[in-house]
Amino acid sequence: MFTGIWMMDFPLYDLMQYSLILALIVLLLVVVVAHVSANVVDQTRHEKEKHFLTADGKKESFPSLMDPPSLELSVVVPSYNEELRLPVMMDEAMEYLEKRQKENPSFTYEVIVVDDGSKDKTTEVAMKYTKKYGAKKVRVLTLVKNRGKGGAVRMGMLSSRGRLILMADADGATKFADIENVEEGLESLTEKPDNMAICCGSRAHMEKESVAQRSLFRTFLMYGFHFLVWFFCVRGIKDTQCGFKLFTREAALKTFSSLHVERWAFDVELLFIAQCFDIPVVEVAVNWTEIEGSKLVPFWSWLQMGRDLVFIRLRYLTGAWRLESERKTQ
Repeated sequence: MFTGIWMMDFPLYDLMQYSLILALIVLLLVVVVAHVSANVVDQTRHEKEKHFLTADGKKESFPSLMDPPSLELSVVVPSYNEELRLPVMMDEAMEYLEKRQKENPSFTYEVIVVDDGSKDKTTEVAMKYTKKYGAKKVRVLTLVKNRGKGGAVRMGMLSSRGRLILMADADGATKFADIENVEEGLESLTEKPDNMAICCGSRAHMEKESVAQRSLFRTFLMYGFHFLVWFFCVRGIKDTQCGFKLFTREAALKTFSSLHVERWAFDVELLFIAQCFDIPVVEVAVNWTEIEGSKLVPFWSWLQMGRDLVFIRLRYLTGAWRLESERKTQ
């Protein structure tokens, strides 16, 4: 009797053993693929990306993030095929910034629209604001080829002059006046090592409402993504993907100098880098409205971001990527 039971259990034990071996082989393959496929991001600029056009069409060189700040605020707006949505965002932002400057003449600012290799008239639309407000306030950086949102934000950051630098999406989903919320959040940080700090706008307070409006499948994808972010990369930040983040100049230089991911998951790597460098990060609620025309394709974009999250962690663990101090970025 006991012999018969042992014979029945043996195949199950054998199956479990083979399954474990197979799982280890798959894990090893994933690690190898992540390491071998890791690329060093080319941060060199094409000659055309080193200059911007003034209101009268003259070429002038962009400054470097390594230079001392000469303005209070820089706003970096990554834009890809945004000729329709950009004007709404820019009108709101410029109205707020001009009003603030009028009330406080010592407040200085610039907006850098980064055209990420668009196929439409994004650059032409953005240049209208340069002609209206002047190149001291609005500059357009047109990338020769599409780099992805992370790449566009990085190029804009490296070209900014502000003491504080805000990244803001071109769709205007976040109310621009909420910059005051992220500024207050940044100021609330009492300890800023080497004057480095980051404040993230957050939509986490709207999660219950968004779950009620989403399909079960999209809700599953959202929670799955949040789990992967927490498990592999960033803890303590509820909303890593909100495109409304404020950096001190020093924090921007430190984090963007080490950034590798250029597409949708770049926010996660950016915050991962910040936490590795012990840069204080705070999260504050902002007003957010979903705007039609998103470039995200729900299933495939989430799948790509999930893959990127796993690869981010593995590439740092295997040494394929390393955290660096301010490497040469120009």
